[in-house]
Amino acid sequence: MNDWPDGWNGDRADRGGERYGRGSGSAQPESARAMPHVQRRAVPRQQSQGYDAGYDPQPPNSDYNTGQVYGSPAGRGEGGPPSVPPQGSYNNGGGYPPAHAPDWRRRIKITALSLVVVFLTVSIGTYFWADSKLKREVDLAKVIERPEAGDGTNYLIVGSDSREGMSDEEKKNLHTGSAEGKRTDSMMILHDGSNGPTLVSLPRDSNVVIPSFRGSESGKMFPNQGRETKLNAAYAEDGPELLVRTVEFNTGLRIDHYVEIGFAGFANIVDAIGGVELDIPKAFKDKKSGADFKAGKQTLDGEQSLAYVRTRYAFAGSDLDRTKNQQKFLAALASQTATPGTIINPFKLYPTMSAGLDTLIVDKDMSLWSLSQMFFAMKGVTGGDGTSMNIPISGSKGGNLVWDKAKVKQLVEQLNNDEKVTVTSN
Repeated sequence: MNDWPDGWNGDRADRGGERYGRGSGSAQPESARAMPHVQRRAVPRQQSQGYDAGYDPQPPNSDYNTGQVYGSPAGRGEGGPPSVPPQGSYNNGGGYPPAHAPDWRRRIKITALSLVVVFLTVSIGTYFWADSKLKREVDLAKVIERPEAGDGTNYLIVGSDSREGMSDEEKKNLHTGSAEGKRTDSMMILHDGSNGPTLVSLPRDSNVVIPSFRGSESGKMFPNQGRETKLNAAYAEDGPELLVRTVEFNTGLRIDHYVEIGFAGFANIVDAIGGVELDIPKAFKDKKSGADFKAGKQTLDGEQSLAYVRTRYAFAGSDLDRTKNQQKFLAALASQTATPGTIINPFKLYPTMSAGLDTLIVDKDMSLWSLSQMFFAMKGVTGGDGTSMNIPISGSKGGNLVWDKAKVKQLVEQLNNDEKVTVTSN
């Protein structure tokens, strides 16, 4: 049996009787002979083992130009490290899948979704934080014999002289005095409707009738005795509920929400936003409020702002001129607070909200949404279709200001019907 490859029979005559690989009987060494070419058999992919698994075999007549050395594993030289597979298509022998470009569209979607989730989380957290700080202490359900509701929303905004939480040094710096209890220092009705917001100041010296009412604490009924007094006396006598009852009785306008802020909260809000810029047309001083202002544009801090809105003795018109200053200042405060620089800046937004909410007292039905609507309506008072005015006055009685009943009736009708206000102050 012949164990040699085909064509390698050493006994054949055409080979001269020479037997390759078995030596020679001649004493002379054999000369070099050319080795016949042996074609390497292709190894299927699934049977290939080792480092060159998955590589296609070299095509015939490739001259084995692969850097391989007989007797070495595929891809290695004599004792050398494995060679790096050539780059290229996986199907063409590259060995690795092609590198794909980043999917930017998918990345942008994931980033946008993440930002939305963060924004919603922060917004919801801020809402519940702010909502929990509201002091819902006024129960309008205790107010009796209320007028019918009209179109739009009516807010009774009250600035009280409450000194709650203030140190002796703060009372001195803010010129608030040390009176016990609290009284209303300013009162305004803000109507928010489809024809623009309307802000109506109610002088605290207004001459009004104290109507029948139910005591907010005792629940006892007090009949109407026709007693006439200053408007701010109603608050001093039985608090916010009697004040709302008195305003509704004397105007015929239903109050939907009640908002009250004290001295400290007012000053802190101004300081939190970095002051309020105001144009003061004429210089004035008032020792009691601490006001000392020059004419022209200037930025007021919390202390100066409080002095500005409380000043009354520096003006000949007394309480009427003061209410005009209060309207002017509150509109400027709202306008300069409701800006992108404050709303989207957490370093301004949270201190501002905290300063106001810590001392803000509202009715039990007031939501944070309603409060924000009131705030933006206040901002719109000086712009667009907004209107600001004092309640019409016809004269005085015993030092108190008497309302013009005919004009007040017309004003209330226009507000209830959510019409454009055409009534003017005297």
